[in-house]
Amino acid sequence: MPRTSHSARRDLSLVTEQPVTLPETTTQVAIRPLPAQARFSLRLNEADLEGAKTAAGFTLDLPINSRSGSAERSSIRLGPNEWLLIGPYGDAGAIADQVGAALSGRFYTLVDVSHRNVGIIVSGRRAADVLNSGCPLDLVEAAFPTGMATRTLMGKAEIVLMKLDDAPTFQVECWRSFSTYVRDYLVEAAREFEPSIA
Repeated sequence: MPRTSHSARRDLSLVTEQPVTLPETTTQVAIRPLPAQARFSLRLNEADLEGAKTAAGFTLDLPINSRSGSAERSSIRLGPNEWLLIGPYGDAGAIADQVGAALSGRFYTLVDVSHRNVGIIVSGRRAADVLNSGCPLDLVEAAFPTGMATRTLMGKAEIVLMKLDDAPTFQVECWRSFSTYVRDYLVEAAREFEPSIA
């Protein structure tokens, strides 16, 4: 009996002497607001799209519910005759002039909605889970690939949701009057994943 006890103590000491490696903690989801950006709602008849496939660096000839562009300038086609154009905030005047020049002779409307909209980035491997807490869309890669963008809901607020990359990184666009609600909704949904909040 004493021998068994001694053997158990020896085994325990061997276990405790081995180095213990703790898993690295990684951010599963990050939520941050976008800085101010120039945003325009463009309406243009599909027939007038011929010969005007781009305007001011924005691609207009896109499938509906898709996004094209870079962090600098991106276009989101929300319907047959509707686009959301996003660019640097300081370039708002130049963008309006350039779009006007590119679409000269066509019937269109271009409305500056820079102060109406707010952008929020949701990124990380649990980003889709956080968004799906209030968004009814299937956000798996096969159903919502990079470059897709559409109107949907976040809880009770209407949003435009777009997938920027495979990280995945999503951009949520909502009206400023709903931005506190949408942000708080996302933060609460992300709480279980120990989010990085900006």
